[in-house]
Amino acid sequence: MVWHIRCFDPLVIGRIVVKKISIVDRRAWLFFVLLLCLYESRNSAAQEQVALLLDAPRPEPGTIVGTVVDINDDAIPGATVVLQGPTLKSPRTLASNDKGFFEFNDVEPETYQVKISAQGFGDWTSPDLALKPGQYVILTVPKLHVATAFTAVTVGYSPEEIATDQVKLEEKQRILGIIPNFYVSYDQNAAPLTAKLKFRLAAKVAFDPITFIGVGVAAGAEQAGDHPNYPQGWKGFGERYGAAYTNGFTDIMIGGAILPSLLHQDPRYFYQGTGTTKSRILHAVSSPFVCRGDNGRSQPNYSTMGGDLASAAISNAYYPASNRGLGLFLGNFLIGTGQRAAANLAQEFILNRVTHRARHQQ
Repeated sequence: MVWHIRCFDPLVIGRIVVKKISIVDRRAWLFFVLLLCLYESRNSAAQEQVALLLDAPRPEPGTIVGTVVDINDDAIPGATVVLQGPTLKSPRTLASNDKGFFEFNDVEPETYQVKISAQGFGDWTSPDLALKPGQYVILTVPKLHVATAFTAVTVGYSPEEIATDQVKLEEKQRILGIIPNFYVSYDQNAAPLTAKLKFRLAAKVAFDPITFIGVGVAAGAEQAGDHPNYPQGWKGFGERYGAAYTNGFTDIMIGGAILPSLLHQDPRYFYQGTGTTKSRILHAVSSPFVCRGDNGRSQPNYSTMGGDLASAAISNAYYPASNRGLGLFLGNFLIGTGQRAAANLAQEFILNRVTHRARHQQ
């Protein structure tokens, strides 16, 4: 048998079914109907609670405003202002107006943070801001400072440029501010000289006015000692002057420029200045025999010894015949080497104190 039911009514269904079942089954169906009634009652109460919640008044939203200015109290227009909080699906972002003002409306009561950034200025983030219902908050924004940019600039100087600057300083070194003292380096880490700088330094010494005066004094001393065997008078003085200058010129050009360039050696004396007295003496007297190569390593001083030997050999071409020979050669060589060692000792312990140098090199 089939019944056509227009609505799902538990009571109607119960009455129809009860007529067709036994008394025992009626009790079961009555219990079933009772459960349905309880369900309907409970469901109605839940719906009423939901309705009450939906009809509850919504908390009044608040407002957050502020002004972005710089340290001069000038407005910063176009600053990016971001409102973020745990209940926001995504941060709210706006830009400050021409007067630096910004405003967030319809903000739900919650805890927020405001972040402000502007081009050319440092960023700022507010502390946690607990917004209450209906509250109008004027956010105190500190004055934004100009962003500090640190740019690392690496200026590369070639070894030649460094050496050129160092030679310029050395060319200003003078004993008592007068006598050239160009061939002394007070920088232990001085850059190696190029061939051009070696010839420049040699020419600077050879053609310095004080050099000509010093040669004249030496020639006068030889004139007084009647050595070498040139005649007396102005003619003899001139010959002695020419011989003395030629000795010095050939020595400095060969030993201070030509050979150092060919052998890649540094012709300068490197002032030690520290250590025991014994080590400084040893450094000074060994310099005519040990030098620094352009590679920074110590090596036999072929340049200086070669210059002294070459100068002594060439002197046989212009000294009087009575003075020429092996004696003149060895004498000039030994005298030149001895004078160099003595000069280095003076450099190490005396002349450094009376040598005027560029201040920034000191």
